[in-house]
Amino acid sequence: MTVPPGDRLRSIVLGGAERYTREEMASAARLKLEDIARLWRAMGFADVGDARAFTDADLSAVLRVASLLERDLVDMEGLTDIARSMGQTTSRLADWEIDTLGRHVVQAGAQADSTETPGPGEDLAELLPELEQLLIYVWRRQLAASVGRLLDHQPTQAGDTDSGGVTEATTATVGFADLVSFTRLSRQLDDTELTAVVQAFESDSADIIHAASARLVKTLGDEVMFVSDGAEQAAAIALNLHRTHNANDDLPQIRVGLATGAVLNRMGDVFGVTVNRASRFTALARPGTTVLDSATAEVLNDTSETVFTVRSLTPRPVRGLGIVRPHALVDPTT
Repeated sequence: MTVPPGDRLRSIVLGGAERYTREEMASAARLKLEDIARLWRAMGFADVGDARAFTDADLSAVLRVASLLERDLVDMEGLTDIARSMGQTTSRLADWEIDTLGRHVVQAGAQADSTETPGPGEDLAELLPELEQLLIYVWRRQLAASVGRLLDHQPTQAGDTDSGGVTEATTATVGFADLVSFTRLSRQLDDTELTAVVQAFESDSADIIHAASARLVKTLGDEVMFVSDGAEQAAAIALNLHRTHNANDDLPQIRVGLATGAVLNRMGDVFGVTVNRASRFTALARPGTTVLDSATAEVLNDTSETVFTVRSLTPRPVRGLGIVRPHALVDPTT
């Protein structure tokens, strides 16, 4: 019997046939059915009901989860958080990899006759283990960097999280950078051109932020959010972001907002008043400029090296913050 090309590719990616039900998985691992469903949803997948939707790899993963619980290395709440973070991260990663590396393989494989040997399916089977090993390598590197940040920073205070745990707050400078007039730009450019602009913005921003040893927290298409250990580091990032965009006629101008203060770190994201303040100050910035809160301006003015020029702006009301005095970061090279 001829196997549909789409099913063939799916089987290659999953590493085998989908042969187990959710009930069979729970029974084999001696876990509650609702816990299996809870972890499955946390990873970002739709409910499969009583369908045979699970492979040997799924069963192996569930048995590993059961072992972690039995050895009391983590509880179900912690596992659910981990499953959610992994699901959100790898979902976007999978889309990126299909866009950049796998689209031609998947499309060719879906169109090919399943009897072809060798063919696109074999190419995909050869590619996947290599990507898997690279993923593990990068994950370990990122984990080491995260451990380093944890050891380098002392908490300034503690706050309660929704899950009942404690999230430690650290002092940092938060930055937002967004593309100016992105809505208008999206009407003027076709999909290919708009995608190229967004990709250039995200990749340039990531390179500049990482080169300064800061952390890219998230990208939102026309906006990036980053966090740095200090105001000087964030100010240098802001200036380099503007210089990069000013040097490329194909990229629109950006505006940047910076704020310094306590931030709450939770599941790779950052929260708190400082984050809100940075976002509000970004909205105050004119195209091609960076606006700072008073805490950031104070640090830059007090720096021993006169690298940064800060100019006070007129106080103004900002929603949720009251009357604030913003400051402008001046590029000394312009």
